[in-house]
Amino acid sequence: MWSSGIPVWIKGCFCLLFVASCASSLEPQLGSARVVFQTTHGDIEFGFYPTVAPQTVDHIFKLVRLGCYNTNHFFRVDRGFVAQVADVVTGRSAPMNEEQRKEAEKTVIGEFSEVKHVRGILSMGRYDDPNSAASSFSILLGNAPHLDGQYAIFGKVTKGDDTLQKLEELPTRREGIFVMPTERITILSSYYYDTEMESCEGERSTLKRRLAASAIEIERQRMKCFPV
Repeated sequence: MWSSGIPVWIKGCFCLLFVASCASSLEPQLGSARVVFQTTHGDIEFGFYPTVAPQTVDHIFKLVRLGCYNTNHFFRVDRGFVAQVADVVTGRSAPMNEEQRKEAEKTVIGEFSEVKHVRGILSMGRYDDPNSAASSFSILLGNAPHLDGQYAIFGKVTKGDDTLQKLEELPTRREGIFVMPTERITILSSYYYDTEMESCEGERSTLKRRLAASAIEIERQRMKCFPV
């Protein structure tokens, strides 16, 4: 069937493309900072949504920079639901220094948004008080629409879904509402980097190599024309 000179099936494709475009445009922009948790089962990398939850992002990133998540662990792994990082005050195996403890004991306001809880999203843990989030957060292992608008989303996983799959395969036990791994999943260490700086450094290295190659070629040509 044709309408206004455009086949109906083509118009339908245009509609689907428009919907897909709108859906993708609704996804928040990731900042350039990346954090990597090196766990006993592999690395997990994530980025932040600074425009969605600025105070939460600042707080979590400061905890990372202070090394607060080192020796911490995932106390909860509920397959298809969440893998939850323990509060660093009680979850670390190494003692905290004064600066780490001072920051770790702070709480942030509940920066709730319209971003959806889907696999890979990072969402703050909290108690009944909506402003009680501290350092514990969950990595979504599946879609959980019942959490939407109730917990502060502040970022998403950018690399390491294979590690999340490994965590989901580990043996677990149930304690009340929590499904917990039978072995300790330790965050051995963590580090962070800036994707924009990495790009700049890469371009700078390439430029240096090209300049060095040019200098060698110029010297070779000079020696050819003016042998010693």
